Amino acid sequence: MAAGTIRFWAAAKAAAGTGEEPYAAETLAEALDAVRAQHPGELVRVLQRCSFLIDGDPVGSRDHGTVRLAEGGTVEVLPPFAGG
Repeated sequence: MAAGTIRFWAAAKAAAGTGEEPYAAETLAEALDAVRAQHPGELVRVLQRCSFLIDGDPVGSRDHGTVRLAEGGTVEVLPPFAGG
């Protein structure tokens, strides 16, 4: 199991009530499942519209269950930005 940091931006940060938190997961899907369990409510809805960067690389349309997380890695949670 890899451990790292999830960083929330904009609406995701507001919904989570924090800018970042640790993850302990093998895949992006596992990490996001844990986030949803810890933050039921608005963050669950916000995550449906987010894009994700894993150690600076966009996830795009890849299945989150196939996206492996690295030890010491970073997941950036990016909601759509107005005008972006």
